[in-house]
Amino acid sequence: MNKEFIPYEQALELKQLGFNELCLFYYTDNEALRIYHQSEIYDDLVGAPLYQQAFRWFREKYSLVHCIGTPDLYPIKGERFSIGIGVNHIAYEEIEFACLKKLIEIVKNK
Repeated sequence: MNKEFIPYEQALELKQLGFNELCLFYYTDNEALRIYHQSEIYDDLVGAPLYQQAFRWFREKYSLVHCIGTPDLYPIKGERFSIGIGVNHIAYEEIEFACLKKLIEIVKNK
C-alpha cells in the first residue's frame, strides 16, 4: 500500500512548497507512515499525500497539469508538459514518480 503515497523526500518538498492538506497518513520522524487523528496533527508532521492528491494540488494551486502520454489529445488550460512511455517500457509508476519530481522542479524554479 505504501506505493500509493508519494515518498518522504517528495512529501517534504511539497510541504516546503506550501502543501498543507489533510492526508490519510503522515510520515513520522523515522519516515514511517502512520495514521493520525485530526486533533493529533501538528506542524512538524509531513503529510503523505496520494499521488492523485498531489497532482490535484498542482492543478489547483499552480495550474500545472501533467499528462503521461500525448498532451495534444487533451485541450487543457494552464501550463502543461508530457512525460512519455518510451521504448524501454518503463513502469507506469516510475513515470508517475518522474512526473511528480518534474512538477516539484517547475514550482521551485518559478
